[in-house]
Amino acid sequence: MVLVTGMSGAGKSTALAELGRRGHRTVDTDYAGYAAETPDGQMWIESRISELLDDHREGALFLAGCVPNQGLFYPRFDAVALLTAPLELLLSRAAGRSSNPFGATSEDRHRIATDTAAVEPRLRATATAVIDTRLPPAEVADHLESLARKTATDQW
Repeated sequence: MVLVTGMSGAGKSTALAELGRRGHRTVDTDYAGYAAETPDGQMWIESRISELLDDHREGALFLAGCVPNQGLFYPRFDAVALLTAPLELLLSRAAGRSSNPFGATSEDRHRIATDTAAVEPRLRATATAVIDTRLPPAEVADHLESLARKTATDQW
């Protein structure tokens, strides 16, 4: 199981789409009731994430998200992959996407910039891999697949 994390606009959804196209199981925790807005911001619903991880039996699972309580689950993942890109690219992607409204306003983009400065260094320090998403989406997916294969091989 691989956690795909990173700031808004880093390419998590794009990576999941490519991995799903390749036949992998993918879950974007921004949707389907895996996260909820709290006074501390968006957080994973721990019982839902635990159930998802407990129920996974075979093949690779790629889970995407970036929330303050994700670190509670790091021991359950085989790898934590940080997707990253320069701030200007993150802001451009977030402003131009149609799949997620966050990033459309100047306030959203200010939050992305602030969060990138404050949060990304912590994500980088705890990630098992860092992937620059200026690479084409297929290459990003190749790197993520290699993490899943490596961890599957290490378990043998």
